[in-house]
Amino acid sequence: MPRWKRSGLIVAATSALAVLLSGCVSGPPAPVPTDSSSASSSATPTPRPTGTAVPGPGAILRPGGTAAQNQQFFDFVASGLFASSGFTDGETIVNTLVAGGFDKAAMEITYDSTAIGLRADSVIFSVRFSDRCLIGQFSPVGYVGIIAPILGTGKCLVGDTKVIDW
Repeated sequence: MPRWKRSGLIVAATSALAVLLSGCVSGPPAPVPTDSSSASSSATPTPRPTGTAVPGPGAILRPGGTAAQNQQFFDFVASGLFASSGFTDGETIVNTLVAGGFDKAAMEITYDSTAIGLRADSVIFSVRFSDRCLIGQFSPVGYVGIIAPILGTGKCLVGDTKVIDW
């Protein structure tokens, strides 16, 4: 087979594969409603409004409870901070969660600036419970919170995180 025909065949096959695979990609996932009274194994982000935070009926801290039992309060505190301050630094996020009653020793947070001193695109933070992790993310476009499994390392976040020493 001549080289130009083989190249054309490869281009056609690649194009056909791209068209087939494009059907496998959908838009962003729809938020999955969760019942805060039962444990959730979902790691699907649940977007939260960035307006004035109003606590729901279950928005209380349960220090001995599960991550699922505390998610509504975690989201209430974090979305309230975002509503009042916008995208903010890691120390303010941690201090706000501590003021809400969360255990600082169970927290992790990513860096809020890059190695060359630029503002990070987002800050991810977590509070570990005995069963799962509450994970939140601040970015310039808003706050999102999820429940995720504890990693094999015993931590909630992957990679290098900021030392919480204040």
